[in-house]
Amino acid sequence: MDKSKDRLERRCPRLGGDVSFYYCRTSSDDSSACWKIFDCWWECFDVVDYLNKYLPKDKFNKLVNTKPKPKMASLVELIEQAKKRSS
Repeated sequence: MDKSKDRLERRCPRLGGDVSFYYCRTSSDDSSACWKIFDCWWECFDVVDYLNKYLPKDKFNKLVNTKPKPKMASLVELIEQAKKRSS
């Protein structure tokens, strides 16, 4: 995988601070990409083409078809992830 984009940073609308593309690409529980990755990175580079090129087809299709979780469930999940990282 071409990792040249991994150091790029931008503000995360979910977390409220700067994160790297690498974080967005690997931040889900199963180390897959965040469901908002297309929305957040399209202005910086062709993120759809990039992920289509480097992800297995099944993972890419799953990402494309992912629906956002309800806001409350998402917040609880983010809190749990933060607790795990600080342990």
